[in-house]
Amino acid sequence: MSRIGHRVRALPGDRRRRAHRPESPDAPCPAEPAAAPPAPPAPVDADQERERTAPGPQDRALFSCRCGSVFQAPVLASVRCPHCGESQAW
Repeated sequence: MSRIGHRVRALPGDRRRRAHRPESPDAPCPAEPAAAPPAPPAPVDADQERERTAPGPQDRALFSCRCGSVFQAPVLASVRCPHCGESQAW
């Protein structure tokens, strides 16, 4: 005789947990436990906050040429003035 499809009855000492099943598909599930309120934020040092929100390192510098031109250019060892072409030493 096959036991497929037969339900097994729990014995009186059996402590296995059973999943809660609503009576019908329309019945509401039990409410979930409320989440704990979030912890208050830690005090922030003003210098650390300023550094955190500041943009990254600057890759450009402000140069001024003898011809009177002031321009921004990438930080390199040799930069040429876009107006007169003279090399800018730093």
